[in-house]
Amino acid sequence: MNKDIQLRVLPQVAASTASIKAAVAQELAIDQRTITAIRVLRRSIDARQRTIFVNLMVRVYVNETPQDAPFTPIDYPDVSEGKPVVVVGEGPGGLFAALRLIELGLRPIVLERGKDVRERKKDLALITRQQRVDGESNYCFGEGGAGAYSDGKLYTRSKKRGNINRILSIFCQHGASTDILVDAHPHIGTDKLPAVIEAMRLTIIRQGGAVYHQTKMTRLLLEDDHVVGVEAVRLDTGEERIYRGPVILATGHSARDVYRLLHESKVEIEAKGIAVGVRLEHPSMLIDQLQYHNKQGRGKYLPAAEYSFVTQVDGRGVYSFCMCPGGFVIPAATGNEQVVVNGMSPSNRAGQWSNSGMVVETRAEDIEGDSPLRVMEWQAKVERDCWLQGGMKQQAPAQRMADFVNKRLSYDLPKSSYAPGLVSSPLHFWLPEVVSQRLQKGFLQFGKSSHGFLTNEATMIGVETRTSSPVRIVRDSATLMHVRVQGLFPCGEGAGYAGGIVSAAIDGERCAEMCHDYLHSTVLPSHSI
Repeated sequence: MNKDIQLRVLPQVAASTASIKAAVAQELAIDQRTITAIRVLRRSIDARQRTIFVNLMVRVYVNETPQDAPFTPIDYPDVSEGKPVVVVGEGPGGLFAALRLIELGLRPIVLERGKDVRERKKDLALITRQQRVDGESNYCFGEGGAGAYSDGKLYTRSKKRGNINRILSIFCQHGASTDILVDAHPHIGTDKLPAVIEAMRLTIIRQGGAVYHQTKMTRLLLEDDHVVGVEAVRLDTGEERIYRGPVILATGHSARDVYRLLHESKVEIEAKGIAVGVRLEHPSMLIDQLQYHNKQGRGKYLPAAEYSFVTQVDGRGVYSFCMCPGGFVIPAATGNEQVVVNGMSPSNRAGQWSNSGMVVETRAEDIEGDSPLRVMEWQAKVERDCWLQGGMKQQAPAQRMADFVNKRLSYDLPKSSYAPGLVSSPLHFWLPEVVSQRLQKGFLQFGKSSHGFLTNEATMIGVETRTSSPVRIVRDSATLMHVRVQGLFPCGEGAGYAGGIVSAAIDGERCAEMCHDYLHSTVLPSHSI
């Protein structure tokens, strides 16, 4: 017999399998010795009251051996002889599109402008060491996309878009801990995710697909209003080559050259709102104390605390974004004349700081002009202003939180996880007013709801601008193809249809399915295959 039951237990009970077993026996009023196994199905922390509880959904096996596994692995077929599909970009959208294409019998040809996930790490180190950004290999560009080295959080609210558990199971099949199937806010960690990404690439190659790194798309091949392939250049050799097939375009939210290329090619795009602000960094002990209502912090049995804030200020949302407990602030620029920050956490979340994006909703109509690239250009200007304020290096301008609210320059700054270094700067003065004034009012509200959160122990680090794509590549909602160009499937965050690793992965799978239907139901131009 097996049975699923809900438990509400103290953290020290949830931390021990033996203690959970005893709690189950008491709940079911059975002899503990008859329980042969327990599997935790869901786990979440309830920190709303002074006493912290852990909510568990557990499957109890009584006098029987479990026969079911945490997930069912996918048996990928060989697609060496399958019809080719070009996948541009090897972030979560591109990777999951490629894996789904293989399931459907199609052969993915993946083109990634950046380096493989291990070589890419060397270029990330140079950002701190030499204050220099490689425009093709950085925290945004390269195998795994922006998520590979900027956290690996898998929480999403996109439950209506697709099967989230399927996505998490594919991560597990490629080496992620099965804890991500259990936790309410699943997280792989930047120290673990690269190996998972590498395993996915090896699956693609082993099953007959192809993956080309340092290979940058330079032109879409158009024929009779159909995309029939792309032209790309090898960045290490300069070799140009044509890759034929319908195209899944999954280039991420920072590929500004791709947006310009589409605009010049008369491929319809439109300006899209983004959120802009800062990274806010507190000592992790302070956040633990506030969230767990305990001067001792999280103690032995609780993880580093998370928080979430949201409010409305002058008709626009102000909210926390991509919260990284026990993590680091990282340089996320994709060029040398810009400073952009993001956050990440290793799997153990044991760092001495916790950070979150604190951002203000900015709509396309808030930016003057009518160009579909106007939000992108405004975003770039804010990042260049930040670079100038940081001394034209990757040092980031920063200000203590309470000083920002009170419009005072910070004469010194707390220690920070941001490795390239901080420069004291009056963010309240030079950030766009639509951002700074709303942030100030938002922080006052957050400080009232969580006493101690608004403090000069916290540091605002500028700027957080890459929250989502500033452009939407317009596609048909039914076919997921571009509204005017057949065979082009805009995909994921870079196309403006996802926000985060899991939602991009879901969108990648959906684009692969629509591409399969397209190939099997359409008379294609003669040179498309």
